[in-house]
Amino acid sequence: MSLLPFLKRKEAAPAPVAADVEAFLKGYSIEVMPRTAEKVEDFRDLLPRGTRVYVAHIEGTPIEDMVATARRIAGEGYAVMPHFPARIIRDKAMLADWIARYQGEAGVDQALLLAGGVKEPHGAFESSMQLIETGLFGKAGFKRLHVAGHPEGSRDIDPDGSDRNVMEALRWKQKFADGSDARMALATQFCFEAAPVIKWADALRDAGITLPVHIGVAGPAKLQTLIKFAIACGVGASLRVLQKRAMDVTKLLLPYEPTEFVADLAAHKARHPDFNIEQVHFFPLGGIKTNATWAIENGGASGVPASQT
Repeated sequence: MSLLPFLKRKEAAPAPVAADVEAFLKGYSIEVMPRTAEKVEDFRDLLPRGTRVYVAHIEGTPIEDMVATARRIAGEGYAVMPHFPARIIRDKAMLADWIARYQGEAGVDQALLLAGGVKEPHGAFESSMQLIETGLFGKAGFKRLHVAGHPEGSRDIDPDGSDRNVMEALRWKQKFADGSDARMALATQFCFEAAPVIKWADALRDAGITLPVHIGVAGPAKLQTLIKFAIACGVGASLRVLQKRAMDVTKLLLPYEPTEFVADLAAHKARHPDFNIEQVHFFPLGGIKTNATWAIENGGASGVPASQT
């Protein structure tokens, strides 16, 4: 008779339940650009109706292309959230023009405000706080304003590697949110490892930052593609997950999927319902269709709840 059944075994962590992942993916959002959106014949074939679709504004993209993309996606039944990168907006007049175009032509009433990846500002703005301070979004009646979150810090904001400036900005945004009618949330850069993200989210809560977190998740993609984007976007600490995978020849040629990352966060959320990560925000680095298919296969088939649109 084997003695194995009688040996004391180390207690294993509870396995993620599919229902937990499905609940965690409910109401997920996804990011597109005008050039990637053009490759999608009809978003209704890929995304649940009501899904929030961010439209990323890369430096050099004409505002006309941005608005046309927003109008097209909104027309197919989706809540559109365009990026407003402060450093490529010259002045208050340009900001007012963008808001008017998005609102008048695409019915937009929500925005992601961020500094943007440009080192030298094109004009008067260099931070999302300055965009908020104009009062133009409130005057236009925007219902939702999201701002950037940085689970792994930001060398752009804190060159010394600390989180001093990031936290100061978050406290400012929290104060604004507390006195604003607009609903706010933190939309983060994509990450690959759950433990550091959980630690960061808990630290925010402990610091009095109660803005809900929409965690960035890289959609399925080739490993080389993800490493390239991770380095370019300053994703540091959790890059080791990709590097470790790259050293495993059995996985090197296989596409990365965010299954483990999402499952770990979903399991934590199930055990801690008050956990401040509320939704998933996908970066479809391997293609919109590929990402949407993965989401559907993992239970992400329900759109944004009516209370959040």
